[in-house]
Amino acid sequence: MKKNTNSLAKAAIIAALYAVVTLALAPISYGPVQFRVSEAMTILPLFFPEAVVGLTVGCFIANLQGNGIVDIIVGPLATLLAAFITYLIGRKIKKEPYRIILGILPPILCNAFIIPLTFGLITEALSMYFINMLSVLGGEAAVLVILGIPLYYALRQNKYFEKQ
Repeated sequence: MKKNTNSLAKAAIIAALYAVVTLALAPISYGPVQFRVSEAMTILPLFFPEAVVGLTVGCFIANLQGNGIVDIIVGPLATLLAAFITYLIGRKIKKEPYRIILGILPPILCNAFIIPLTFGLITEALSMYFINMLSVLGGEAAVLVILGIPLYYALRQNKYFEKQ
């Protein structure tokens, strides 16, 4: 029972942190040009599986303040897909720097290809898909390189996270 309680608590904390950081930095967290600082946490599935659910729920909560029903559905699904792939990479790849490089690719690529669809569906401007894709890719890559990789190293130094 204790393990299940700990897992639920981890997922809830991740969800809350993701949502709060996204909402607190709302001006830069939403839209075609975004620097969603909370996306640095997408590195967490490399350490423990609870992060997959936590990130998905956190994204769902944050997107309730976003761009409508399409964003509320598509954003968390993109996060779920990216987080699950990142988790699988964390289980299979242990050698650095491959683990880090491959671990940051799913959130970058899933968001770059999927999130611009929401902008196109909301604004009916699918012709801007490629430009929006590059914009989301750049913002996501910047967050993960500038914040996600240092977060990875900070967590790796804590022996608690390596045992997970």
